[in-house]
Amino acid sequence: INLNTFLHSDGGAENSGIGRFTKNERPPDRKAPPKQAHMWNPLQPPAHKTQLPAGQVDRRYRQLRWQVFAGIFIGYAGYYLVRKNFTLAMPHLIEQGFDKGDLGIALSANAIAYGLSKFLMGGISDRSNARVFLPLGLVLSAVATMLLGTRAGISSIVMMFCLQFLIGWFQGMGWPPCGRVMTHWFSQRERGTKMSVWNVAHNVGGGLIGPMAAYGILWFGTWQAGTFWFPAWTAVAIAGIAYLLIRDTPQSEGLPPIERWRNDYPKNYDARSEKELTTREIFFRYVLNNRILWYVAAANAFVYLVRYGVLDWAPTYLKDIKGYDIRDVGWAYSAYEWAAIPGTILCGWLSDRIFKGRRALTIMIYMALVALFVCIYWKNMGSMLLDNVALIAIGFLIYGPVMLIGVQALDLAPKKAAGTAAGLTGFFGYFFGTALLANIAMGALVEHLGWDWGFALLLAACGLSILLIGCTYRAEKALFEER
Repeated sequence: INLNTFLHSDGGAENSGIGRFTKNERPPDRKAPPKQAHMWNPLQPPAHKTQLPAGQVDRRYRQLRWQVFAGIFIGYAGYYLVRKNFTLAMPHLIEQGFDKGDLGIALSANAIAYGLSKFLMGGISDRSNARVFLPLGLVLSAVATMLLGTRAGISSIVMMFCLQFLIGWFQGMGWPPCGRVMTHWFSQRERGTKMSVWNVAHNVGGGLIGPMAAYGILWFGTWQAGTFWFPAWTAVAIAGIAYLLIRDTPQSEGLPPIERWRNDYPKNYDARSEKELTTREIFFRYVLNNRILWYVAAANAFVYLVRYGVLDWAPTYLKDIKGYDIRDVGWAYSAYEWAAIPGTILCGWLSDRIFKGRRALTIMIYMALVALFVCIYWKNMGSMLLDNVALIAIGFLIYGPVMLIGVQALDLAPKKAAGTAAGLTGFFGYFFGTALLANIAMGALVEHLGWDWGFALLLAACGLSILLIGCTYRAEKALFEER
């Protein structure tokens, strides 16, 4: 088969560009209607290009890997500028007469929509150009955030719920294309470290929204401008930067697959790993039918229960039970988030260098340590310093498993189904772990049975996450024993 003719045929975008078909592959369908083959689709993955001369491959690969990494880091940080703006606006809305319970309902729409979208939009992302998909979701999130800041947007709980749902849905377009980029530009043996660094993008973005809102109010004179419009316009600018930096796959830039370039082949890799999959194949062959992936998703629900069960209830617990004033609560809350950055990076490094790509063992060790510091945070009643140390330790430790579960989902599914696999784990984390368990179930337990039952729930979640991740250990070990 003539390589140049094949790469420019209708099936060129769907094959690896290796230049020949394996025995299990078949040539592209030459009977497809020409009109259909040439339909314009801005989300369609770009066609594979003829490979660059061997002397240019290394230099171009190294340049583009860091370029696309910067693109998804900056782009994903931008998503967090337009995700939790509503929580900053709630004190102003309460002053206008809105009920706290009603505002809580409006707030829940974000987590529910995000969990659903991360799974469903992940399937679309796997068949889309990451360079377009990520900036598009960011722009749509920014537009919905701008609308939420208008008089009509905050006119009623129904309107706020709908716009919060839209924001959550568009936010689900952020993680899946990043997963697609990671699996195509970084091989399995290095992915834990690289994703741990990338994962702190959400801490960077989440840490910037508070100061941005404060300065926005000062500069523009209204809380709507500072809380909604200033971050939203900044996010639009970031979307443009992300578009300039991101590239979809190495093959679309005339480069070989990452596995070949780094000589890092997973056990289940072959030429078909570079073929774009149909939606049916992604969902029913590689994701929904993957028993190990279901264990990972269920474990993620309990990890998210601990993450948000501690974070979201910390202000209330510290103020009502331990007598902290609002300034002390604020510092403890911030320390929890910022401690995540070194903890996440260390977790990824350990999983790659010490445990040789075995994510399960790293996650189990981290979650056991989380349980220890949750006990200290719960039982300590005499030392503010010890409370802060416990919160910092929980923040340092919990975000590592959050990140590694996403990496594990990418490892256990074909890279052409990466977004959907990560989306399934994200759906369990946000819908079940956050909205239903951390917010509703823990709130009900604390309200009716007291804080001891709330902490018992957190410790049970730590244990169940360790048990479920332990169920993936043997399958993951078998995958990494042979490359």
